[in-house]
Amino acid sequence: MRIMFVVSHYYPYIGGVEYVVKSVAERLVKRGHDVTVLCGEPNINSPREEHVNGVHVFRWPVWSPGDAYHIPKMMDKLKNWLLNTAKRCDVIHIHSIHSVLTAYSLDVLKNCKVYKVLTPHYHGTGHTTFRRILWQIWRRYVKRALDYVDLVHAVSDLESRLVFKDFNVESVIIGHGVEEWLSEINWSPSNYVMYSGRIEKYKNVHRLANIVKILNDMGFNLELKIFGNGSYATRLIRYLKKLKIKYEFKPSQPYNEYITYLSRASLFGLLSQKEAYGLTVNEANAIGTPVVVVEPWGLNFSGRSRTLITQLSKSDEELAKEIATFLGEAGEQPRAEVPSWNQVVDAYIKKLYYLRGN
Repeated sequence: MRIMFVVSHYYPYIGGVEYVVKSVAERLVKRGHDVTVLCGEPNINSPREEHVNGVHVFRWPVWSPGDAYHIPKMMDKLKNWLLNTAKRCDVIHIHSIHSVLTAYSLDVLKNCKVYKVLTPHYHGTGHTTFRRILWQIWRRYVKRALDYVDLVHAVSDLESRLVFKDFNVESVIIGHGVEEWLSEINWSPSNYVMYSGRIEKYKNVHRLANIVKILNDMGFNLELKIFGNGSYATRLIRYLKKLKIKYEFKPSQPYNEYITYLSRASLFGLLSQKEAYGLTVNEANAIGTPVVVVEPWGLNFSGRSRTLITQLSKSDEELAKEIATFLGEAGEQPRAEVPSWNQVVDAYIKKLYYLRGN
């Protein structure tokens, strides 16, 4: 097959959606498929073409204030490029409806005969007052665009329900995978709690810090390690200094280093208000690192061992007590079984792409 992915950023940019596309694209190439990626790049003035691990990558100049929106420059030129490239494709797979680049590409291609798959990575709304207001308008635009998609792919039951509620569209559900070699990594805990991901207020890293402080008051001796970037980083650092707990704060780490840190964490915490899935939870589960997540999106991981699913409505004190009990039990539980990316790619081919050309 000849497949084109459209995504807001691509490797070496570190981000969840970008990592998903890279994981799938490179495995498709290894199976003999011809894969192109169109992505946004905020630091260039003209389109740039390259090959990355066999994937043909086109980086398009975008304007990304606050690392958001990904508004393409030279829209007329992009339109012509998309229409010409689509003629040579069997499948176009668009990732994320939270980016102008991806939504614009879908709009340009709406009348093309090429088979179109959309993975929205949708969690219902924006995460600031301004973005929530924008979503009231943007949601109508997205709803019209969905009329021209052949198939919608959701990454979880929760996302599927949200897509149906807000857009009245059914979706095929395929979750995310993990690197095959993670099954060879053993959990070897040190005394730290870890978070890795975007640093935004809705991620509730400050609440995780509160919980670490309470756990230490209960007799634990834990450090908090935070890896990521985002608009809330400066305020979070100020908060951590006032809280007076031991912490380490670094930018997003290269994947292998991140996995090493993850394998040594006593606990991985993701207390985010909204997630479509939670890739880091998958990876922690695969290694065997205990994880705490919250409803409703945390229910994606129901039935997995070493995974505490709780509610943000609880106080920090209640959460700390619950986590203390969990940490005493998790090490005795077996490691969870998590699908590999190769298994996920098998599902993509069978359930998402097999209808191409219809």
